[in-house]
Amino acid sequence: MAKAPVLTPQAEDFPRWYQDLINKAELADNGPVRGTMVIRPYGYGLWERMQQEMDARIKDAGAQNAYFPLFIPQSYLTREAEHVEGFAPELAVVTHGGGKELEEPVVVRPTSETIINDYFSKWVQSYRDLPLLINQWANVVRWEMRPRVFLRTSEFLWQEGHTAHASYEDARDYAARIHKDVYADFMINVLGIDVVLGRKTPKERFAGAINTLTLEGMMGDGKALQLGTSHELGTNFAKAFNTQYLSKDGKQELVWQTSWGVSTRMVGGLIMSHGDDNGLRVPPRLAHVQVVVMAIKGDEAVAKVRELGDRLKALGIRVQVDDRVDTPFGRRAVDWELKGVPVRVEIGPRDLEAGTAMLARRIPGGKEPVSIDALGELLPKVLEEDQAQLLRESRERRESRTSEVTTLEEAAEAATAGGWARIPWATLGAEGEAKLAEQAVSVRCLVAEDGSVPEADDAPGTVAIVARSY
Repeated sequence: MAKAPVLTPQAEDFPRWYQDLINKAELADNGPVRGTMVIRPYGYGLWERMQQEMDARIKDAGAQNAYFPLFIPQSYLTREAEHVEGFAPELAVVTHGGGKELEEPVVVRPTSETIINDYFSKWVQSYRDLPLLINQWANVVRWEMRPRVFLRTSEFLWQEGHTAHASYEDARDYAARIHKDVYADFMINVLGIDVVLGRKTPKERFAGAINTLTLEGMMGDGKALQLGTSHELGTNFAKAFNTQYLSKDGKQELVWQTSWGVSTRMVGGLIMSHGDDNGLRVPPRLAHVQVVVMAIKGDEAVAKVRELGDRLKALGIRVQVDDRVDTPFGRRAVDWELKGVPVRVEIGPRDLEAGTAMLARRIPGGKEPVSIDALGELLPKVLEEDQAQLLRESRERRESRTSEVTTLEEAAEAATAGGWARIPWATLGAEGEAKLAEQAVSVRCLVAEDGSVPEADDAPGTVAIVARSY
């Protein structure tokens, strides 16, 4: 009788495979309140590495970290009509505290545009105070009707950037800088996901924005996942909160603003982009455990893996030593494979006699014996090769499953079949976008013919990327 697979095969049931992997790889559990999640240590380690990489890029772009309250007066959200309308169905509202009914209900932070703008209006007085570039790492709450761990949860972790500028051009350019130099650089070069950079249609824009820039990734089942957004807010919030500055000409002017964010949804994107039927595959540049050095059995092997682990750590490789010889080796190997650690270095008594170790590579697969002494030089090369392979696979999947179409029917057919479609926006338009939505198909973004981000929705040659999405 054939042994049952550890995970439901992707081809059989992709959503079930996703849930199986999260459970078996010990990434997260469902929380006690519907729609919440408990992120387990290995899953949180992935998020910490994402934070570290993103935080460095955000600071390189000039932003500074700050923190704002979790509770926001309900009246703040009503100041910007489009914003409150966009978030109303998702709000969690506190009406009682300390055993008493509150004089004014407070909203649990769904995003911080309103409260941050209240303080921007106090902090910005002169053109000398601009640009004001603030980032916050925090949790947010958006009451989710159809929760899925990491992808859509009622509470999730993220960063949200908020900036104020003296001119439209400065704000526009900064939103584009975050989009390209922070988000795209991280997602392509660290996550190994070949994202498409585009512009959201008016229907899909962030509530209160005049433009939204997005990064869309194709998952293993062909659906799209929005991995991050950067918004131009214009002067909408500045008007609502009276955020003005004294210009060089001595005039009171409204500031121009941006906001931008990515979240723990990226962990879900990582899983669905790179995972296979054997588990997760973590890009080496992201992995908080790049190499696990495993003792198969025997005291001498345990001593050797500990010594080797220290030597590899000194070379800057992120290493974990697995010397749990009281646990069967096969079980441990399967666990590390499920977690997607890029490389396993396996050492037993016979290997010690030969001066070799068995090198198991998770991303391309396969094992081969290598000299223990050569590992310090070999491993960095192997890790970079495997990083490049994941990005290449991501690009090849997207390109092979994207169709050039000319009609709404062809676009819907391509998306329903598990791929993306590219159709001229002039052909589709807002009317076609609405018809696609009836079939659970959406316009993920608008791109120029050459793949760049168009400067306007109706720019000549603009193409709509159409897909089913998470």
